[in-house]
Amino acid sequence: MRIAWKEYQKDIADDNYFYARSCIRQNFFPGSEAAFLNILRQDLGRDVCEDPRHTSCTGIGYHSDIVPLETIMTVVARQFSLMTEAGYENFVPSCITSFGIYSEALELWHDFPELEEKAHEYLYKATGREFKKPKNLAHTSDVIYHHREEIAAKAKRKLVNVETGRPLRGVEHIGCHYAKIFPKAGVGGSEFPYVLAGMIEAWGGEVVDYPERRHCCGFGFRNYLVMANRGYSIANSKQKFESMAPYKPDFIVANCPGCAMFLDKWQYAISEMEGTFYGSDRQGIPVLTYEELAGLVLGYDPWDLGMQMHQVAVEPLLDKLGVEYDPSAKYLGKDGKYIGKPEECAIGSYTKNIL
Repeated sequence: MRIAWKEYQKDIADDNYFYARSCIRQNFFPGSEAAFLNILRQDLGRDVCEDPRHTSCTGIGYHSDIVPLETIMTVVARQFSLMTEAGYENFVPSCITSFGIYSEALELWHDFPELEEKAHEYLYKATGREFKKPKNLAHTSDVIYHHREEIAAKAKRKLVNVETGRPLRGVEHIGCHYAKIFPKAGVGGSEFPYVLAGMIEAWGGEVVDYPERRHCCGFGFRNYLVMANRGYSIANSKQKFESMAPYKPDFIVANCPGCAMFLDKWQYAISEMEGTFYGSDRQGIPVLTYEELAGLVLGYDPWDLGMQMHQVAVEPLLDKLGVEYDPSAKYLGKDGKYIGKPEECAIGSYTKNIL
């Protein structure tokens, strides 16, 4: 058993990261990517390089059968060429789908060297660029997980209810493209992924186990991109919510931008359709990114983290943590200008962030 578990651990570089942002995270949770850079650079003193010339990995198009394999291999090769040019060897993508795409390209090139040669050829013909493969590929959640104990040592607060003194109960949701495609690419594999559970435990919280813990969030690209399929998408999320609700979690944390978005926004949709709420007191279960969770532990202001972008209000969780925040600053822009408050939910009072 111990030998099998050892196979699902991974080497995660400690420093000198080449960072690739996510296209959809920039729209859903832009504060999270900024928080990642701040945590790594300012709190942990690590070297992180990012290049504004990098592009989308085109993963959604690839998995929707729009972008062919040859094209996406060339896009991946170009991303790696930027890393090579900058003198880095540790590639860190922010998006789970991108992580899956890069893992797939490296696996293909390992098993079929002729495809790697074609990628070199295509890239050079298209751009005149050359690339080396990264020595270490890790998702940004891997990096936060790798530094979880150092973050715990610098923590301003723990994942503990300040009124009861009890650990907060967290549901961790792992993106399918993190470990289900290439299980050995993720910490703990597909059945027992520990990348988010390890953060919760290291920061004083309790991990909630429940029957649908490994069930897909329902995004599935074509399940949502094709309007006729969206009922299937929300039905998947509903199945997860109904399974976790009896265990009374205080929060959900996800490492995929699509999962975090759907687990957040489908709660609002279900409340509008059915009047159903999965938290206590007609409230939702706040959904966080792992950077937001780390930021709260380190004492970041929730609005600086961008938590006003959430559809399920986060204030109940902030109150349990004892976070001091200014309610009047929730909808202020960087220049202090009021950006407008979304309309309130027609049913109940918890989903005040209809964006």
